[in-house]
Amino acid sequence: MRIVIMTSGTRGDVQPYIALGLGLHRAGYHVCVLTHDIFKPMVMQYGLEFAPLTGNPREMVEKVSTQSSPGSEENALRFTRSLAEVSKSNQVALAKDAQHTLTGAHLLLYSPLCFAGSYAAEALDIPAIFAPLQPVLPTRAFPYPMSFSRSLGGIGNRLTHTFVNVSIWQMMRSVMQPIRRDLGLKPLPASGSISWLYRHRQPIMPGYSSLVVPRPADWPDWVQVAGYWFLDAPQNWQPPASLLDFLAAGEPPVYIGFGSMVNRKAEETTYLIVKALERSKQRGIIATGWGGLSNADLPDTIFKLDEAPHDWLFPRMAAVIHHAGAGTTAAGLRAGVPSILLPFLADQPFWTERVRLLGVSPQPIPRNSLTAEKLAQAIMTTISDQAMRTRAAELGRHIRAEDGVGKAVQVVQKVLASHI
Repeated sequence: MRIVIMTSGTRGDVQPYIALGLGLHRAGYHVCVLTHDIFKPMVMQYGLEFAPLTGNPREMVEKVSTQSSPGSEENALRFTRSLAEVSKSNQVALAKDAQHTLTGAHLLLYSPLCFAGSYAAEALDIPAIFAPLQPVLPTRAFPYPMSFSRSLGGIGNRLTHTFVNVSIWQMMRSVMQPIRRDLGLKPLPASGSISWLYRHRQPIMPGYSSLVVPRPADWPDWVQVAGYWFLDAPQNWQPPASLLDFLAAGEPPVYIGFGSMVNRKAEETTYLIVKALERSKQRGIIATGWGGLSNADLPDTIFKLDEAPHDWLFPRMAAVIHHAGAGTTAAGLRAGVPSILLPFLADQPFWTERVRLLGVSPQPIPRNSLTAEKLAQAIMTTISDQAMRTRAAELGRHIRAEDGVGKAVQVVQKVLASHI
């Protein structure tokens, strides 16, 4: 049986789905990952079929980042709106990409930015599973994660989901309704895509651990929280000798990296990080990413890294400093080391709050209030707080014991069996 996994976005929006695809491949399915060309080598190295998806995720992140500033929930909400506006231009092409790739497929799994692909599956009478990496379904338990972080109470939390989902649909409907019409489908109601999923009881399978976000009691029973989908390093991957030498030369360092985030003050941020490491007397590894940090000259106590698999690197760190993206947050929790979180945008404040509530990080530092003094103090707290380090190690053991991919494969098998 052929399964198509459709995902759009940055590396953190793609890598978990490759892990899921690898698990399905090992279970005997033929898996095609429909995503951006920039990720083709990563898909292919795991032996999965690749199909190209329209759009350049790096350009999308840069464009959206210029329209939003890190910090407040008002800016996070503005980011969500900006992301919807930027993604509008690609939706017709995404639907066509999906329609072409789904020929001969038996199932579609898709991410939140790929609702147009689910319309193509609906038109072809192919079952689909909505597989978000964030808890974006309406609930009283917590607010909408892409725009809010702290609880507003049961009613307030539920209202944030309704408000954001309806707002996004009102922005997108001028593009999405014609796509449905051209596919021969009925228009969606004014309440939008999520309410349509509920009305039709489409299977929903969030890809994160219930140890981090407990499953809300008010979610319907066809929502199956699978657990994290971790993609381990390829078997033939080897760390560079210079990195091994650096690790062997002293105590475990502190990792600093902001993944796919675009930082308009990369040199200033790098300078602050270097000063914070000096003040806290810690060694560091700086991952340059997509521009979150600069390629500045660094002292011998700091190693500059292009990239390395988090599953290999993070357990060797004393702490990890990052932007609280869903994937990096998951990797830090799995490694069992504390995180120091500097959220930028979108769902990052939400994950920051979850990690803080778990007691495995010090107080977060919003990107727009970062100073060398604040970061140095957070590093020293994280290194010296043995209770925090014990909690992080214990949580890491529990997360490593989960089999998110295995549970997801079981969900897929049940969905396919129900459509035979």
